[in-house]
Amino acid sequence: MPSLRIVPRTLSRAGLVRAPRTATISTGTVAPARAFSTRSNHRQQQHQQHQQHQQHQQMPRTLKAGASPGVVGALVGGALVGWYLFSSNSGSDASSPDAWRKVNYHNVYKDIAALLEDENYDDGSYGPVFVRLAWHSSGTFDKMTKTGGSDGATIRFAPESNHGANAGLDVARARLEPLKKKYPNISYGDLYTLAGVVAVQELGGPTVRWRPGRNDKADTECTPDGRLPDAAQGADHVRNIFYRMGFNDQEITALVGAHALGRCHSTRSGFEGPWNASPTAFTNFFFTELLSNSWVPKKWSGPFQYVDKESGQFMMLPADMAFRSDPQFRKYAEIYAADQDAFFADFTKAFTKLLELGVKFPEDAPVYEFTTLE
Repeated sequence: MPSLRIVPRTLSRAGLVRAPRTATISTGTVAPARAFSTRSNHRQQQHQQHQQHQQHQQMPRTLKAGASPGVVGALVGGALVGWYLFSSNSGSDASSPDAWRKVNYHNVYKDIAALLEDENYDDGSYGPVFVRLAWHSSGTFDKMTKTGGSDGATIRFAPESNHGANAGLDVARARLEPLKKKYPNISYGDLYTLAGVVAVQELGGPTVRWRPGRNDKADTECTPDGRLPDAAQGADHVRNIFYRMGFNDQEITALVGAHALGRCHSTRSGFEGPWNASPTAFTNFFFTELLSNSWVPKKWSGPFQYVDKESGQFMMLPADMAFRSDPQFRKYAEIYAADQDAFFADFTKAFTKLLELGVKFPEDAPVYEFTTLE
């Protein structure tokens, strides 16, 4: 087994390293994308930050005593959600089979990236909730019935939008709705999945290949509740959910590494807290924290979850702990904890697969690799 590399527990957004490169896409044109060679510099900066802060751990803004998203963030979030509920009733203009061809996806990428940062929301970024929106709109696929998945974007309709696993995603949809109005020919399925790609890349993660061509469906196509993972369950449940989609143990482990981003909210899932001290940076920190910390049950009135014994400020869900206790899952978790490049390489393949489950793309749909913003 590879040795576990202990990584720093802090990372500022300013520490992310980004540089442009060029890569050929399937249509034969050249599209800019991020340089993977910058990751070694990224890890070097992480180590330098650790040396600077090892005597005094600096927590993210919302973990500091007395800090909160603020009244302004609550008002803005409420206004966005209300406006979304009103405007989304008008339906989609992306009804033509060729509508996707009229969209400049590089411009859409840039506009989504511009929406990410907001100091009044959560930890200062909508990126984590955009990844969750892309994940949950795609993870309903059933390989036996060929139903669900990102094609159709039925997550925007009740009852699917009201499923417990989707609590809080109205905020992400509302944030993206102005772009649907700006680019009426993009389908919601393409918009939601592209938002996930943008978030992964802009928060320091790997380049994720993406292609357009999803269709929007009616609310009659909503998937039944229970297709997404239940965070309170263990390894058997996790496998049942992901095997239904067509994933293997290695792909499942890679995908769960996205828990490096964001936090749980007691007002949404019932659980509370971040997985690590850098919830707006895409890293392998989920695996390093999972394997290097001692985890104890959280003493509170909420649902059962774990907190790290040392500080009590980071959490793991019961389903997360399966990747520590189950031998097959742990085998891959140890690889990813020791090698962030290996995690990035496997994650990007699994995430692309997730976003494309059940989608019948046009034969000439190009595959994009986008550059991150400077």
